[in-house]
Amino acid sequence: MKAIVLGSAAVSLMSLSALAADMAVPPRFSPPPAPPPFSWTSCYAGVHGAGGFGQKDINDTAGILSPTTGFTSASLNISGYLVGGQIGCDYQFSPNWVVGIEGAAAGGNIGGNTNFALPLLPGDTATFKETTDFLSSVTARVGYAFDRWMVYGKGGVALVDDRYNVSDIMATYDLDGLENRLGWTAGAGVEWAFWEDWSVKLEYDYYGFGTRNITFVDSTISGATGPYNIKQTIQTVKLGLNFHVYAGP
Repeated sequence: MKAIVLGSAAVSLMSLSALAADMAVPPRFSPPPAPPPFSWTSCYAGVHGAGGFGQKDINDTAGILSPTTGFTSASLNISGYLVGGQIGCDYQFSPNWVVGIEGAAAGGNIGGNTNFALPLLPGDTATFKETTDFLSSVTARVGYAFDRWMVYGKGGVALVDDRYNVSDIMATYDLDGLENRLGWTAGAGVEWAFWEDWSVKLEYDYYGFGTRNITFVDSTISGATGPYNIKQTIQTVKLGLNFHVYAGP
């Protein structure tokens, strides 16, 4: 009888052990590893459009027209647009800082004109016109990244192409001037990597081109030539789109 009871107990224990094994808690689920943080380390190319404005000051320091016309100086505000492209490379380190270099070039029309009376020629009025049709730069930039957002500052060298004209309504003279001028630029912006390898940026830039003497040539019968002293500055607000190669994550 004892043997039967002990055997039954053993069978029961074995059954309970098997049932417990079947009811064992499954292993805890392990989430997939987090993706690596986004990196701005890449080279890129893109396009941009910009609105521009600035000021031009012209002075007849050599006295080409002032003895006969009374013209000595004029100033005008300029405004317009530029469309162009940029190419560059960035490197992110430590872990949020970004350094890079960029070249940009754009063409368009930033210009204006102003009219002024000529005291020594009663009834005559002169017009000073200016057009900036090309603007380029090579700049270094330093940024601070917040994952896919980056704020940055930049600075470097710039080149501008300008066309000038000074003429009067009585056709006494019609002077034209052309120049390419080196200067400097500094700016700041914010960039957002919104999808895979694409980013968009909003940027402000200031360009200083100092003061320089430009030779004007009179296309009227006189054929006179002479230097005019011109000072200029330009400011732009730029919206750009970039495609990155080998960008993060």
